Amino acid sequence: MARDRQVDALLKKLLQTIEASLSAADAARDAVQEILRRGADTGVTVSSELTTQDKEFLRAVSIKPDR
Repeated sequence: MARDRQVDALLKKLLQTIEASLSAADAARDAVQEILRRGADTGVTVSSELTTQDKEFLRAVSIKPDR
C-alpha cells in the first residue's frame, strides 16, 4: 500500500514536470513569434553538438536547428 502511494506520488510529480516543460516551451515559442511579428530576428548560437533534446526544444519554439 505504501509503495503504491509512493509510485502515485512519483507519477504525479512526473506529470507536473511534463506539463511545466510543455508550458515553458509554449511560452518560449510565443515569445519568439512575437519577436518575429515585431520585425526582429531570432537565433541561437551554440558551440557544441546539439542533443536530440536540444533539437526537440528548438523545434518546439519554432526554431529550425541548422545541420
